[in-house]
Amino acid sequence: MERLTEIFRQIFEDDSLQLSLHTTAHDIADWDSMNHISLIVAVEARFGIKFQSAETEELKNVGDFVALIAKKSAAKGK
Repeated sequence: MERLTEIFRQIFEDDSLQLSLHTTAHDIADWDSMNHISLIVAVEARFGIKFQSAETEELKNVGDFVALIAKKSAAKGK
């Protein structure tokens, strides 16, 4: 969650941004489709994983994102 928060702070240029597992796009003013893509790309690079479009389309909140990252990382043996 800490590494994910760092990524969110970089993408949204807000060092005070606090995430919870329940945070959604509606909770962050600048979370639009372009920033969503930037988040996905940054997370893939940081964690060394790749997402399928269908996987990211099903994400409803940060908790879902954390679970998907953990699943992908475990599959890579990290």
